[in-house]
Amino acid sequence: MDLRIFTEPQQGATYDTLLTVAKATEDLGFDAFFRSDHYLRMGSSDGLPGPTDAWVTLAGLARETKRIRLGTLMTAGTFRLPGVLAIQVAQVDQMSGGRVELGLGGAAMFATTLPIIGSVYQGRQRSVALGVFGAVSGGAAAIGPVLGGLLTEGPGWRWIFWVNLPVSVVAVWLTLRAVPESRGPKGRKIDWAGTVSFAAFAGGATYAVIRAGEEGWGERGALLAFAVAAVALVAFVLVERRSAHPMLDLGLLRRPAFVGVMLGAFAFNAAAFGVLPYLSLWLQTLLGMSPVRGGLVFLSLSGVSMLVSIAGGKLLHGVPARITVGGGLVLIGVGVCCQGVLDAGSSWGALVPGLVLTGVGVGLVAPGIAGAALATVEPARAGMAGGSLNTFRQLGYALGIAVFGTVLISRMQDTLPRGAAHALAGGGAGALRQRLPEQSLRTAFAQGLNSASVLAGCVALGAGFLVLVLVRSPKTPVPEPTTPPKESLGAPR
Repeated sequence: MDLRIFTEPQQGATYDTLLTVAKATEDLGFDAFFRSDHYLRMGSSDGLPGPTDAWVTLAGLARETKRIRLGTLMTAGTFRLPGVLAIQVAQVDQMSGGRVELGLGGAAMFATTLPIIGSVYQGRQRSVALGVFGAVSGGAAAIGPVLGGLLTEGPGWRWIFWVNLPVSVVAVWLTLRAVPESRGPKGRKIDWAGTVSFAAFAGGATYAVIRAGEEGWGERGALLAFAVAAVALVAFVLVERRSAHPMLDLGLLRRPAFVGVMLGAFAFNAAAFGVLPYLSLWLQTLLGMSPVRGGLVFLSLSGVSMLVSIAGGKLLHGVPARITVGGGLVLIGVGVCCQGVLDAGSSWGALVPGLVLTGVGVGLVAPGIAGAALATVEPARAGMAGGSLNTFRQLGYALGIAVFGTVLISRMQDTLPRGAAHALAGGGAGALRQRLPEQSLRTAFAQGLNSASVLAGCVALGAGFLVLVLVRSPKTPVPEPTTPPKESLGAPR
């Protein structure tokens, strides 16, 4: 890897240090939280990311802000401390407000990283920068579960959120030191109607899947939630078609490459990460592993993905995105399917081959799909492409957890009573042992995980083949100006 990208100015700025630190902030906080034993045990299936996390998509689509450095500073500072304080003073079942603030901060960061990389780096340097971006993300994901376990076993799960603060302080300092102010085109307005309608669709769809999994697909509340989501989606399309400044130009959906990248992004987060919370539950509540030991198991995925991202950024420059992203999704699909081989006597070692293979796929897709998104649009629309990409990724993660959790519970109900299946999926194995045999609990959980893993693997395989078909390199590349226009996104001031 060419380390000069950190020390030599690239068109007037060295953004990667900032971007990787900001990314590490988000992944450390969220990944440590989602892997903590306390969080996994604190509720039923709807305690996992659901309607609240759909709001993460809100800022992801509100992407072309007037001032990018200001937005980055708000990400690192404004949305961190209030969220942490809210969670410190609230009870577990009252933390949604703090999580929304953390989600808004993370989404604002996601919306600015790719436009900055796209405007500052070109050619091989961009590939290296995206590789570093993906590698630091993988490194944070590797540290997060272990750190979360240590904090959970020590001072308690609330301390997980304090991890964000020192990294955020460094990110603010680096932003002020290295990042010049940037502005979007004059006259652009935030598309509030589009933002609200899309958030309503995302939240309604996620809640509907969770509700249907708990109460049945024909239950009135689930049907109502699906109807609300459908109406919100129609409203979003109508609003975007009539808006002078839409947050998503629907004309991009006529580009096969753009559609392929967005489908790949959705499937990537859903398939690669949507089953992991339930695997963590299995490790801790059925196999009796501590949060730290459970987190170490996932190093076989996150550690490999970090190494592949570092190597790929340097070695795979020039390889078509359809190969890295499509091939990576196929590897993820095979790897996740390989995790669906559990039985009542399985140990954590049964997961390792599939996790390693999934990690290779993640290491290819994470930096590759970011570059692919930027390549599907003109430089001035990098913000729109980056925001759309991360929106689809977050939506895939939220819906993936909901859908695969529904599959898990449904499969468990083949051998367990309905209430017991929900309790087991929510981390209640300890209480269930008092009235159900250990063998029955292990068998039911293993069968549920196998079904969820196979479905997730099929989603990744299907998306991989779609990316290979849809994402083609343009015959005439979009010309990129050597000097960014004064009013274009990413132009320093």
